[in-house]
Amino acid sequence: MSWFESLILGLVQGLTEFLPVSSSAHLRLTAAFSGWEDPGAAFTAITQIGTEAAVLIYFRKDIGRIISAWTRSLTNKALRSDPDARMGWLVIVGSIPIGVLGVTLKDQIEGPFRDLRITATMLIGMGIVLGVADRLAARDESGGRHRAPKQRKALEDLGVRDGLIYGLCQAMALVPGVSRSGATISGGLFMGYRREAAARYSFLLAIPAVLASGAFELKDATEGGHVSWGPTIFATIIAFGVGYAVIAWFMKFISTKSFMPFVYYRIALGILIIVLVGMGVLSPHAGEPAH
Repeated sequence: MSWFESLILGLVQGLTEFLPVSSSAHLRLTAAFSGWEDPGAAFTAITQIGTEAAVLIYFRKDIGRIISAWTRSLTNKALRSDPDARMGWLVIVGSIPIGVLGVTLKDQIEGPFRDLRITATMLIGMGIVLGVADRLAARDESGGRHRAPKQRKALEDLGVRDGLIYGLCQAMALVPGVSRSGATISGGLFMGYRREAAARYSFLLAIPAVLASGAFELKDATEGGHVSWGPTIFATIIAFGVGYAVIAWFMKFISTKSFMPFVYYRIALGILIIVLVGMGVLSPHAGEPAH
């Protein structure tokens, strides 16, 4: 991997990690459109450490409170009903599905799941799901001619059942094209949570999964020696800086705006990929030349 490739891929990772458009799909597509080698699941996982560092800094106050309350609740029963202590447990519970499936499906994640036809299908399918969820949320928020606005749930309403459902939604993002934030936010909206609440829990829930995945891939890469360390570290730093700016923008955006622009983008991109693969302009498989 060249330094220029790492710069572009780092920018793409930072720009798309927190938006509901799938960063892994965009890394794969950027390489395919540019005629570069597929950066691979290892590169994606390692550069995600950079974007997750941005989450740690942006939500540092929330994370500090959660860790402190959760740790103290282990020995102090009175603190176990504290919202921050509960959130600590709910992040752990919600991380179980992706942890189990990530290990179980590792070979598929690094191989068959990276087929561009699957990526395109997931972009379109999850785009439609996000659109429906967004419309339901908008209907509740605005009410109607004969119906008053409906109060949606806050993070304080989150329980074990909803935490597990969030976790299952996050696990779907193991397939490129789904989008971690897109799947979890859609799940949250369907369960009746406010947009900001769904996004905030989505970002918090991603921390253990992304850091664990990155550490796992770091270990394999160190032992296997199949990663270009200089460019990969450079891309990770770029992803951190860009990712932090995107989080700040996105949290403000969703407080007043609809997700529909992302829905239209996902569907259009998915259709474009299907057309280009069908015409032989793009090869659906990593490492294979187009026709």
